[in-house]
Amino acid sequence: MNAFNHTTNLYLLHLNNQENIFIYYMKRREFIGNTFAIGGLTSVIPISQLYSNVQKKLSIQNKKTNYDVIVIGVGSMGSSACYHIAKQGLSVLGLEQFDIPHEMGSHTGQSRIIRKAYFEHPNYVPLLERAYQNWRSLEKEISNQIYFKTGLLYFGPSNHLLIKGTQKSAIKYGIKVNELDREEQLDKFPQFKVPENYTNLIEVDAGFVTPERAILSYTEQALKYKAIIHTKEKTLEWSKKDDIIQVKTNKQIYKCKKLVLTAGAWTSKFSNIKNLNVTRQILAWAKPEKPDMFELNNFPCWTFADPSVNGIYYGFPSLPRFTFEEPSGFKFAHHTKGKLTDPDIVNRNVSKEEEKTLVEAIKKFIPKGIETITSLKTCLYTYSPDEDFILDFYNNNEDVVIASGFSGHGFKFASVIGEILSELVTKGKSIHPINFLKSNRFN
Repeated sequence: MNAFNHTTNLYLLHLNNQENIFIYYMKRREFIGNTFAIGGLTSVIPISQLYSNVQKKLSIQNKKTNYDVIVIGVGSMGSSACYHIAKQGLSVLGLEQFDIPHEMGSHTGQSRIIRKAYFEHPNYVPLLERAYQNWRSLEKEISNQIYFKTGLLYFGPSNHLLIKGTQKSAIKYGIKVNELDREEQLDKFPQFKVPENYTNLIEVDAGFVTPERAILSYTEQALKYKAIIHTKEKTLEWSKKDDIIQVKTNKQIYKCKKLVLTAGAWTSKFSNIKNLNVTRQILAWAKPEKPDMFELNNFPCWTFADPSVNGIYYGFPSLPRFTFEEPSGFKFAHHTKGKLTDPDIVNRNVSKEEEKTLVEAIKKFIPKGIETITSLKTCLYTYSPDEDFILDFYNNNEDVVIASGFSGHGFKFASVIGEILSELVTKGKSIHPINFLKSNRFN
């Protein structure tokens, strides 16, 4: 069945909630937002409370130095790996050089888009199906909401990869993506000024996940399963002799049987994988001219392509401060290569020229979205040569597993990446289709 249909005045949505099917109708500017999670949950625990809970558990000292598995980097992928591996009953040590979470790497910024109609390549869709399932399982386990369903509006020239790739994945896997004509776009999404010759698509089941909340939740659950996690402890080097892996930090020397490298932008410091480029990215939040039009439940996640500029732009609804805390406002960013940097000496200041360029690009298509800028942040991308992930044994050594090169589109996969890393560590293979992510493709 063709996944594309022109929409009518009412959108029929189906949301699985355990044994029941709830049916909602979306009328003008109405979305399934923070009330309904992927598992039908309504509890949203503030990040500050989660952070406090985790800090109390991390404060319990452990002097053990021998483990089944050591995970270097407890961020997006590492926290999930610690959880999934510890859940298998193995002794796990997670080593994080900063706090959990932190603003020095890739996961800062309050929200990350999650979508299934993957324009990058249809090969990712089966992994996304599992990622959605795993986010649902985590929500159920912690009784807290991680995924927020808002819908995702795509627009751009019909021949642009953003549109063609989305349509290709949607058709191949039967993902619910509706095409809007111009009248429908103006009626449903008056916040956007879309050129008449652009194609408009809405992916119904897309939305966003909360990175800091997810990382804290995975960390807390990993601790529940007896993982040991050290923060503010920097890994200096690792080596392998016979069947023993030794990991040296600025505080201790540890030994393990298996090693997981999830060091994000610092991966090159622990591996010889070539051409991993770390780039600096900018995130912005603004107070809109008409704030209510951009609030959660009134406004979708969105992404658009402007052919005059490299990359694509994307953004999120304004999120309620009492639940999501700071920063507040309408969030937007430019997904592009960015400027090369060293993760240890990143320029964290956003220049006036950088701010002006980003604001002008957004105002061109969302004219009422920016009255004043409320916050500017930086984060890091780690690009692989082809912008696809690297998920494999390191140098064909089945005792060392690496996950890197997420190229600015990885966080939504964190729930399944941790599971895959656990499978590679415990079984030597994964049931998930990851052959296209092997590192030998660069040989």
